[in-house]
Amino acid sequence: MIAIIVALGGLLMGFDASVISGVVKFIEPEFGLSKLELGWSVASLTLTATLAMMFAGPLSDKIGRRTVLRYAAILYAISALASAFAPTFLTLVIARMIGGFGVGASLILAPMYIAEMAPPAIRGRMVSFNQLNIVIGISLAFFTNYLILKFAQSDAPWVHTLMLDEYEWRWMLGLEAVPAILYYFGLFFVPNSPRWLILKGRFDDAKRVMTRFSSAEEAEREINSIKESIENQVDKEEGKVKDLLRPGLRLVLLIGIVVAVLQQITGINSVFFYAPMIFEQSGIGTDASFIQAILVGLTNLVFTVIALLTIDKLGRKPLLSIGVLGIAGSMFLLAYGFSQARYELKAFPVEGVPTEVSEKLEPIKGIVYDSDIAFKAAIQEQVGRGEAMVYETNIITAAITANPMLILVGVLSFVAFFAMSLGPIMWVLFSELFPNYIRGLAISFVGFVNSMVSFTVQLVFPWELNTIGNVWTFVIYGLFALAGFIFVIKVLPETKGKSLEELEKQLVRD
Repeated sequence: MIAIIVALGGLLMGFDASVISGVVKFIEPEFGLSKLELGWSVASLTLTATLAMMFAGPLSDKIGRRTVLRYAAILYAISALASAFAPTFLTLVIARMIGGFGVGASLILAPMYIAEMAPPAIRGRMVSFNQLNIVIGISLAFFTNYLILKFAQSDAPWVHTLMLDEYEWRWMLGLEAVPAILYYFGLFFVPNSPRWLILKGRFDDAKRVMTRFSSAEEAEREINSIKESIENQVDKEEGKVKDLLRPGLRLVLLIGIVVAVLQQITGINSVFFYAPMIFEQSGIGTDASFIQAILVGLTNLVFTVIALLTIDKLGRKPLLSIGVLGIAGSMFLLAYGFSQARYELKAFPVEGVPTEVSEKLEPIKGIVYDSDIAFKAAIQEQVGRGEAMVYETNIITAAITANPMLILVGVLSFVAFFAMSLGPIMWVLFSELFPNYIRGLAISFVGFVNSMVSFTVQLVFPWELNTIGNVWTFVIYGLFALAGFIFVIKVLPETKGKSLEELEKQLVRD
C-alpha cells in the first residue's frame, strides 16, 4: 500500500511529461512557434526537473523523503492550473517549469523511499511500482488527450458549456490538478523511511515502522546492519559532493552515469512526448495518430507489468541486456520504414486544406520526393512557413506512400523493449548501487545527468526531424543502444536478492 501511494508521484510525472504530446499540435500555430520553440515547450519541464534533482536528494536527507514529496505534489497542482490558463507562450513555459520541480523531486525520491522500505526479496518489484505508475500516467495522458479531442468534435451542450471545443489543449493540461491533490493527501498515510530515521538517530521510530512489515527480531537485525553501515562511514556521513569522486565509488558512479545517459539517448522521450507527430509523419492522419499514441501507452503499461513480475526472478542484467538490444533493432526498423517512404501530391484539392492553399501546391503536383526533408522544404517554399505549420500533416497524409504498419510495429516494439528494461531497471539500480551515507546526493547527481540528456533529446527532436529527417534520427538512436548493450554485457553487475548493505560491501571499495 505504501509503495503504491508513494509511486503515485510517478503517475503524475508520466502524465505531466506526456500530456504535452497532444498539446504541441495546438500551441504551435496558436503561438506561432518555431521548431526549437516547440521543442522548448516540451523540454522546459525537464530543465527544471534537472535542477530539482540536484537539490531534492540532499534536501530529503535533511527534512525527509515524505516531506519533499508533499511539496512536489503542491507544485504539480500549481503547474497544471497555471498551464491551463496560460495566456501566452512564455506563461505556459513558466507553468511547465514549475511542474518540472515536482517531476525532478518525485522521480528520484519515490524509488529511493521505496527501496529503503522494501525487503531485498521483493525490492525490485516494489521499486518498479514507480515505473509502473509512470507508464500508467503516460497512458492516461494519451487516453485523456484522445477523449478531449473526440469530445471537442461533438455538438453536445456540455462540450460548449465547458468550452472543450475552444480550449482542447488547456483541458488536456488542467486535468492533472485532480491526481496531484489526491497525491498530496495520500502522502499523509505513509511513514518516514526507516533508513532516513536511522540516519537521524531516531532508532525507536525506525523500529516502529519496520515492525509493521516484519517481526521485531528481523527489524532489530536490519537496524543493526544499517547502523553498522553508517558507523563505518562516519567520516563521510554528511555525503558531500567531493565524496562522489572517491576511488571506491568509481565503479558505481560509472554504472549510474552510463545507465542514466543510455535511458534517454536511445530516444524514449522523443517517442512518448511526440508520438502523434511521429505517426502523422507516416501519413495516417491526426485522429489515427492519437489512437496509435494510446497503443504506445498500453504497450508501455503491459511490458512494465511483465518487468515488474520478472525483475526479482530473472535479475536486472538479463532483462537490461535483452531490452537494450531490442531497442537497437526497433530503431533500425523505424529507420528502414521511413527510408522506404515516397512523397507525391496527386489529388487536388488536398483534403483538409483550404482551396487557396491547395492551389499554391500545384507546382509540385506529380513530383516524387524520396525524403521527408525535401518534401517539407517544397511545401514551405510553395505555401510559406505559417501555412505549412498549420497544414503540413494533411499534406503529408495526402502525399506519402509508406507502410504505416511497419512504423507502428517499430514504435511499439521499441516501447515494449524499453518498458521491460531501461524504464524500470534504471531506477532500481540507482536505488541499489549507492551506499547509505551518500545515496540521496548520488541519486540526485545521476538523476541530474539523466534529466539533462532527456532535456537535450526533447529540445532537439522537432529540429532533428526537420533538419536531418526521420531516417537518420532513428539510426542515431539505434547506434547509441548498441553501444549501451556492449556496456551492459561487460560492466554491469547483478544486484537482485541482496540487501542494500550487502551491495555496498560488494561494490564500494575504500
